[in-house]
Amino acid sequence: MILYPAIDLKGGECVRLAQGDMARATVYNKDPAAQAAAFKAQGFEWLHVVDLDGAFAGNAVNGPAVEAILKATDVPVQLGGGIRNLEMIEGWLARGLTRVILGTVALRNPDLVIEACKLFPGHVAVGIDARDGMVAVEGWAETSSITAIDLAKRFEDAGVSALIFTDIARDGLLTGVNVPATAALADAVSIPVIASGGLAGLGDIEALMAVRGTPIAGAISGRALYDGRLDPAAALALTKRAA
Repeated sequence: MILYPAIDLKGGECVRLAQGDMARATVYNKDPAAQAAAFKAQGFEWLHVVDLDGAFAGNAVNGPAVEAILKATDVPVQLGGGIRNLEMIEGWLARGLTRVILGTVALRNPDLVIEACKLFPGHVAVGIDARDGMVAVEGWAETSSITAIDLAKRFEDAGVSALIFTDIARDGLLTGVNVPATAALADAVSIPVIASGGLAGLGDIEALMAVRGTPIAGAISGRALYDGRLDPAAALALTKRAA
């Protein structure tokens, strides 16, 4: 399992939100590039970056901060938030991004996701953010009428590299990952699933690794790392342990 430290960007700063509420943001580092370098020094092999402002605006807002992160470290970076067309996807990949995460556009225009997967194989992931099992979009401001599993199945044969599944109700609250919902999604499709939302400590990682059936490919940690509840060395050692 891969553990992804999260760098959520708001106003050029590294923050964490509670349940996706932009009004409930805690600033953890005013220098996202320095935070990225710190995560690399701790041994993380991937970075998960989200342009929160971009998710609401529908375009790149924290572009300079993302570019600074890419220059500060050579570990692979996946980015989500406001990426809505092929030009943006191509532009970010050309600037050194390893993987784009398509969220709102995956629901609004699934054909674009399919086309992107053909043009940029291995570099496109889909972000599925759910509230009570239903997909939420536009920075989580709108809840759709489609379930997370039904949306995931639309991309079963598209070549999507990963699904990032977030339980909005738990995100940023340290209440624990929604293991049953994550496991159900992993079992429903053949696309690798990365768990997000609520990771509070080693126990959550252990629970994800203990899932029977389709293994969970990864987990994203934000507040638990920033608050010191999750020790990076212990967490990374655990993820590398044979299941």
